[in-house]
Amino acid sequence: MAETKNIKSDEDALGKALDKKIFKRLLTYFKPYTKYIVIATILTITISALAALRPRLTPIAIDDKIMNKDLHGLQFIILIMLGTLVLQGIIQYIMTYLTSWIGQKIIFDLRKKIFDHILTLDLKFFDRNPIGRIVTRVTSDVEVLFEVFSSGLVTAFGDIFLLIWILYFMFSLDAELSLVTLSILPVLIYATSIFRKKVRDSYRRIRILVAKLNSFIQEHITGITIVQYFVKEKRTIEQFEKINRDHTEQNKKSIFYYAVFFPFVELLGAVSAGLIIWYGGGQVIQNIVSIGVIISFVQFTEMFFRPIRDLSEKYNILQTAMASSERIFALLDEKSDMTIDNEVLKKEKISGDIEFRNVSFAYNDGDYVLRNVSFKINAGEKVAFVGATGAGKTTIISLLARFYEVKEGQILVDGIDIKKYDTKQLRRNIAIVLQDVFLFSGNIRKNITLGSEKISDNVLNEAVINTGLSPFIESLPEKLNHPVYERGASLSTGQKQLISFARALAFNPRILVLDEATSSVDTNTEILIQNAIKKLIEGRTSIIIAHRLSTIQNCDKIIVMHKGEIREMGTHQELLDKNELYFKLYQLQYKEQSKTEG
Repeated sequence: MAETKNIKSDEDALGKALDKKIFKRLLTYFKPYTKYIVIATILTITISALAALRPRLTPIAIDDKIMNKDLHGLQFIILIMLGTLVLQGIIQYIMTYLTSWIGQKIIFDLRKKIFDHILTLDLKFFDRNPIGRIVTRVTSDVEVLFEVFSSGLVTAFGDIFLLIWILYFMFSLDAELSLVTLSILPVLIYATSIFRKKVRDSYRRIRILVAKLNSFIQEHITGITIVQYFVKEKRTIEQFEKINRDHTEQNKKSIFYYAVFFPFVELLGAVSAGLIIWYGGGQVIQNIVSIGVIISFVQFTEMFFRPIRDLSEKYNILQTAMASSERIFALLDEKSDMTIDNEVLKKEKISGDIEFRNVSFAYNDGDYVLRNVSFKINAGEKVAFVGATGAGKTTIISLLARFYEVKEGQILVDGIDIKKYDTKQLRRNIAIVLQDVFLFSGNIRKNITLGSEKISDNVLNEAVINTGLSPFIESLPEKLNHPVYERGASLSTGQKQLISFARALAFNPRILVLDEATSSVDTNTEILIQNAIKKLIEGRTSIIIAHRLSTIQNCDKIIVMHKGEIREMGTHQELLDKNELYFKLYQLQYKEQSKTEG
């Protein structure tokens, strides 16, 4: 399937008209609500029968009652007609409420299932799929299915049964006149098939363009600082206008098809009514057919074309739903690349011994970023990784947390292959502090605890104090409940970094990872962070990735990476004495620091 590489390609989305497998899979979401759907179907069939019954009463009212001047009988027929209208209105209300309720429940279940599934996917999936497109799957594509789940299929049954009732009553009144009335049906069927095909393609292209719009908007709003820094507003607006214009044009096309089709159906209805008057009028003159039957047929004709028009629209809604379903199911069919061991080890606490044995890894096949990497970190050791950008330092951390699966070799924690661990349990023992801190909208408390009920107020307050975050928190009117906006927009880089340290400390990990955690802060904040680090690394296995070599001199071990390989390993002094790559890095940074200070 094309989408194993990319949720679903736009071209594939235009491929099929009605995939039976997808439709069958879509129907499985109705299963928990089967009894409600059965009730809704019975109600819609009843509504169809009541609607078709009124024109059938017309000949009785005219030919039997009015022509025979039976006022009492006429009043009775009128009461029956009025009763059918009231009853139909009540049932229609119940059915509309019930089908909408069913639709909302199914949409809730489906959206939850998609979001839950997305959270289980590994990072490789997100590397190759735009976030805006994924958001479209959870929002717009799911919303498209609402009409199918709510009223689409149920009311389609109602339209079909209405046609059956109409045909039954028409042929029971006069078979010959019925055939004349339906003589324009082949033209209607042909016109409907053309309309269906045109609108189906148009709707599918609209869904593709909606996904493109969402992706473009999400990407450029996220990167708004770059857009404004480099004065790219005009170019960005032009790109957006093109996608937006294409979307508008496709919508205008679909509107055009509707604008042509519906009046054409009305025209055919008028032609059909004309045929009834022309042919039926002659029959009336010859006393073969009564005037009441002719009026009844005109009423049936008006009713007959409405469900056909509705069915055409329902079919196109179903086509749109098929395109959305195809993309949604492609997303749900995405599987994690992680190898699951038959006997998963659920180890609540680990000691923190880490070993890489001949590990090689490539994000893209053949393009290795790590080659035959081997090292061992004992529990409680403080180990630093240094090297140029792209040397593979961050990749090591990603592999340790099983965000990606190793291509070759083994990674062991406490002497056990991490493939044997329950991934969630493994990650609960690892805390990562990144250079680019991500904060969720909410408040500071939520961003430190991440909603965990296991973190008590005492633990939270201790984490805040030990990371030096306390003075900042105390200066805020709402303290820990101070609001945090999306991505921590209202906070400085240093403040966000300190919050991330408090978060790591609150979760009390056995393995602590600091990935360039001090590279984007000022000197004063770095002093606070260095003090926090001392508290944080006590009794924990600590892995530090840093550009500033001055911050790692006291590490138990320093591992020097170069082009995906380990070039050197030792203490700060041992590496300086070797006078090799680490020494050159240190000398280069020392000179740059001297120039800056000068």
